[in-house]
Amino acid sequence: MGYTGLRMKIVVILFLVIIIISLFSGLYYFIRDKGQGERMVKALTVRIALSLVLFALLMLGIYSGLITGKLQ
Repeated sequence: MGYTGLRMKIVVILFLVIIIISLFSGLYYFIRDKGQGERMVKALTVRIALSLVLFALLMLGIYSGLITGKLQ
């Protein structure tokens, strides 16, 4: 695994952390607004968009050979 593979791992981990933060912010807005606010929907929309981008990045990494099926 070279420098590029390490960068790919860091990007994936950062995306996962941001997705989890967005998930908990949606939970916070759900509790605070009692499910009636629009902020929860925006937070969950951001989470879904980030998840889709992460999925696309993973597929691109697999297609380009940056991500292999081998454990290292």
